[in-house]
Amino acid sequence: MTNNLSTLTLTKKFHALGTNISLSVFGQTDTSVLDASEQLVNRYEDLLTVNRPQSQMMDVNHQAGLAPVPVTSSVYQLAKLAILTSRQNFGFNAAIGPLVKLWHIGFDDASVPNDTDIKAKLQLIDPYKIHLDDQKQTIFLTQKGMELDLGAIAKGYIADRIQDLWKAYGVQAGIINLGGNLLMVGNPPHHQDQKWRIGLRNPFGDDENPIAIITVKACSAVTSGIYERHLETQGHSFHHILDPKTGYPHENNLAAVTVFTQKSVTAEIETTRLFFADQPLPNYPDQEDILGAVFITKDRKLLLSGLAPTQITIINPAFQLQNIF
Repeated sequence: MTNNLSTLTLTKKFHALGTNISLSVFGQTDTSVLDASEQLVNRYEDLLTVNRPQSQMMDVNHQAGLAPVPVTSSVYQLAKLAILTSRQNFGFNAAIGPLVKLWHIGFDDASVPNDTDIKAKLQLIDPYKIHLDDQKQTIFLTQKGMELDLGAIAKGYIADRIQDLWKAYGVQAGIINLGGNLLMVGNPPHHQDQKWRIGLRNPFGDDENPIAIITVKACSAVTSGIYERHLETQGHSFHHILDPKTGYPHENNLAAVTVFTQKSVTAEIETTRLFFADQPLPNYPDQEDILGAVFITKDRKLLLSGLAPTQITIINPAFQLQNIF
């Protein structure tokens, strides 16, 4: 450590939310903010997890087809955001759990389901079959066998809550890394231009070196990609991003999409929107919260949306900047 508070770094690493978490604050000498951050993460995991027998989310799922379940205000608001977003029908679906479990890609028992089983599961992932009661703050999955899983949006929400906590503690700058879901807080003390450098991972291998560096102001960066989990069978490769319209992995020419936003929960949603759009959208981004996006195609082209070419530095020559939107 250094005596210069502007570059003094405190870091806490731990495992939660099914991933490795790293929290770093600059200019701090008191570790209590990091301890409080870990407690916050654990508290939300206790409420939201579907990987344990008991949680508020599991209470909702256990009562599918039986009764509405009251939940805490934070869980209700997050669930409502996820459900209303799912009803936009662009690929994001917080009720897709039964279909994901049918394929089980990433696990030893993964297999390609038959069409009959897929069609049956499609009947259980309709977000319009979920009833919300704002007054009572209850969630009701109206059909037995339905499941609600906020995992696709929870890390972004929790990262935003950590940032709120840091503001209360007076943290001026830091890095929230929830298993690759990044939120850069404040201005980096080690760059005079007050911009962060965020590396883009190579989606085609285990290379730890970034293929490019994006220079941006404080923001969140979240990636959706086909490289995380695969099912290889009979000469075919199936990735884990399932299309709730068809029940099969969504096929396009994209290997990964990274979105840069001010709120991390927004980035979680927008990476899915852009992956299912198959390409940069016209007039995107059209929200003040969204700073831009980078698309990596399967033929190793980089497409920028809402970002200037001066914001990207390509490191790996196998990848080329093709278009800017």
